[in-house]
Amino acid sequence: MTNIKDFSALTQLLAQKGTRKRIVVVNPEDESTRWALERARHEGLCETIIVDDEDRTVAAQKAVALIREKKGDVLMKGFINTDVLLHAILNKEHGILEPGSVMTHITAASIPGYDKLLFFTDAAVIPIPTQEQRVQQVRYMVDICHNFGIEVPRISLIHSSEKVDARHFPYTEGYLTIKDMAQNGEFGKCVIDGPLDLKTSCDQHAMQVKGIKSPINGHADALIFPNIQTGNVFYKTITLFCNATTAAILQGTHVPVVLPSRGDSPETKFNSIALACAI
Repeated sequence: MTNIKDFSALTQLLAQKGTRKRIVVVNPEDESTRWALERARHEGLCETIIVDDEDRTVAAQKAVALIREKKGDVLMKGFINTDVLLHAILNKEHGILEPGSVMTHITAASIPGYDKLLFFTDAAVIPIPTQEQRVQQVRYMVDICHNFGIEVPRISLIHSSEKVDARHFPYTEGYLTIKDMAQNGEFGKCVIDGPLDLKTSCDQHAMQVKGIKSPINGHADALIFPNIQTGNVFYKTITLFCNATTAAILQGTHVPVVLPSRGDSPETKFNSIALACAI
């Protein structure tokens, strides 16, 4: 697969494939969601199955049931509270969380000045990942990068420095285990290193100036943040101050879930649809 470096290339590739995904959309009443869906249909990415009910809980349950019945390939949130949809998704009897899986939020960002898409997790779902959850985040991330034509993705485990600090930041010890797992081939083709800070992960000059030797080499494809605070602040910073364009989905469920904020732009919602269709 061609290495996809921006959302325009992603849209073009999906259109060329001609495979329309079935998107089950819950209460698409807002203008931005409708615009994104209409554009996705126009670009040849999808067909839509609209589930609309004044009772938001009923709508969420109906949409999730369609996914369970394999009548849809992607689930998308419209004008409905996130917690209502998540409650239906996570229902132990009728939900769509894969048994033994971890649900996590993954973002793809096109940032001015960075020459490719940058993926990161988790900015919205897991407050403080356990080691088991972080391992699963890495697995999802490697798979997504492979789907985007990145043969050997460079994944950076983020911290405020490059030093393991078991006393104050015990998760940095877990980073060492993840690195060992990667070297043993447990994640497939990838390069994983950390702890590394954000700048050395994404700036080769900064890494050289600090005298750090890492296979990431300042060209990270993906970042694994230690907690939701750092992931969320990074997300808000790049979109507010850096004019980044983004896309985001949930992983760990039977199908990708597009879970935009009500305030997300139409473009962000369209990009998220494209991201989900690429998985």
